Parts: sequence; C-alpha cells; structure tokens
Amino acid sequence: MIKELILIKEKSRARRRSGKFLIEGLREVSLAIKGGYTMQSILFNPSVISIEKVNDLIGNQTECIEVSNEVYERLAYRESTQGIIAVSEAKSFDLESISLSENPLILVAEAPEKPGNIGALLRTADAANVDAVIIANPKTDLFNPNIIRSSVGCVFTNTIATGSTEEIITFLKQHNINMYCASLQASIPYHTADFKSPTAIVVGTESTGLSASWIDNATQNIIIPMQGEIDSLNVSVSAGILIFEAKRQRNFNS
Repeated sequence: MIKELILIKEKSRARRRSGKFLIEGLREVSLAIKGGYTMQSILFNPSVISIEKVNDLIGNQTECIEVSNEVYERLAYRESTQGIIAVSEAKSFDLESISLSENPLILVAEAPEKPGNIGALLRTADAANVDAVIIANPKTDLFNPNIIRSSVGCVFTNTIATGSTEEIITFLKQHNINMYCASLQASIPYHTADFKSPTAIVVGTESTGLSASWIDNATQNIIIPMQGEIDSLNVSVSAGILIFEAKRQRNFNS
C-alpha cells in the first residue's frame, strides 16, 4: 500500500491510473471535504496529531490509519506538516459540468506549465469569487502536490474545467461569453474594455503568450500598459489585475 501511495504522490501517471491522489495538511483536507471530494482513507501520525482531532475534522465515516514517523515522512511532501494525509478520489474536470451564473466571470489560462503559477491563478480566482477557472491544454494534472500546496487548497473550492483551446472557445461561444484576451496584438488598454457582461479573461504563458486561435476569436484583445523596461508580467499577476478590474466594473456585487 505504501509503495502505491508514494507512486501516487510522485507520478501523474499513477494518479490517473488509480483515480486517487494525496492531500496533505489540515486546511487542505478540510477544503477538499468542503469541495465535495470523497476521502478513501486518512493516514495520521499520532506523534503530531491526535485521532480525536482527526475525527473532529472528518467524522467517523472514513477509515483512519495510524502510521509511524518513518512512513509518514516518506509520504509527506512538505517539510513542515500537520501529521495528516488523505487519500482522495479524483474528480473529472469536464467543461459541460460547469454551472454558470446569469452573468458569469471566468478566468481562462492556456497551457500554464508551472504548478506555482497554476496555484497562484487558483488563489486569485478564489479571492475574486469567479464563476470558473478553465485550463486550456493543461501541461500537468491539477492534483499535482505542488498545485495543491501553492493553491492553499483552492484547487478544491474553485469550479474548474479543462479542455483543448478549440473546445473551450466553442463552449464560450455557445454560452455567449465575451472573450477578452491578454495579447500585444491589436489590443486596447485593459481598463477601457467593458467587462460588465458575460466575460472570460484569457491569459497565456509568459514565454509564448496566447495561441492564434484565441487571438482570432477574441471579442477584444487587451493589454496592461507597461511603464518600465520589461514588456510582460507573471501570468498570475496579470490575471489578478484583469480579474479585479472586471470586479471593480461590476462593483464587487457578484
């Protein structure tokens, strides 16, 4: 069992094959439960956390397994930890499963590679309470331990979907959602765009930006004017600026 769990922790292929992933930490496990994830079992280190505290968190519906310091250290991803690791069933991230409000605000990120950036995007989305985060052409699975850690568990509480660029563009058009794409080409300053109607803010990678399909199908390309020597920002910083401008225009009512 322990060897299997180590593989699940370390290998995306093992997570996909088993349909399981690991969640480490009290806050992260709590948010996963809040997000409707099914816990198969809980592993806890009694020298760090008591069974009473574990039961307070998860109730009595999930198998709890006591493990030694040595076993726990092999499974733990972080150096400073809280003595609890959950084995959870994975969820699918189908586009059609998204439930949208009448006037949705969506964050779309194309091909983000760094787990830290994905985690930061999810934290931004959570802070702004957007309707959904959609990842186009994902380069890593969203149950990567680095994404769980860097998102501070927001991967469990955001509404998330994945798909190809073409699938997502079709989905947005079918739902009459305007696409505002962060791009240097044929762009207007972001604060002059109208984000008050159904809106998707679309960001690409720092190195290559958005693919041509987004540029060709955009309602409007937008740009964050730069006043220094560089011509781009970290993708999560850019997304934060754009999303909160949309929230400002909507008077933070949604």
